[in-house]
Amino acid sequence: MNQQAQQLYLRTQVSTAAPGELTLLLFNGCIKFMKQAQEALVTKNYNEKNVNLKKAQDIIDELMITLNMDYEISKNLKMLYVFIKEQLFEANFKLSMECLETSISLVTELRDTWVEALKILKNKATVVG
Repeated sequence: MNQQAQQLYLRTQVSTAAPGELTLLLFNGCIKFMKQAQEALVTKNYNEKNVNLKKAQDIIDELMITLNMDYEISKNLKMLYVFIKEQLFEANFKLSMECLETSISLVTELRDTWVEALKILKNKATVVG
């Protein structure tokens, strides 16, 4: 798929996604950028590593901004997001594969939990509707 078609597909996907699906897209994008940074770190392509880690940090910022702080779980998630951002900074600044792997693991776990929550929500909506 060429770059322009891929961008159009992504824009369409984002503009038609429900709020829960948007969060899932953010998690998936963050994981993708962290894995690209991981590959760049292995190949010593430090510019690409930096660009991808900054993109991942921007996504974590977006996830933090969208938290509804009226709920206790949001406060816990915010602390986790802050920790992930710190790990990404360390991975970028100190070239730490360990910090990057920790971040990938945590965001993947959050994503997988989010997927399960969406399934439960969808099943409840199907039963009620």
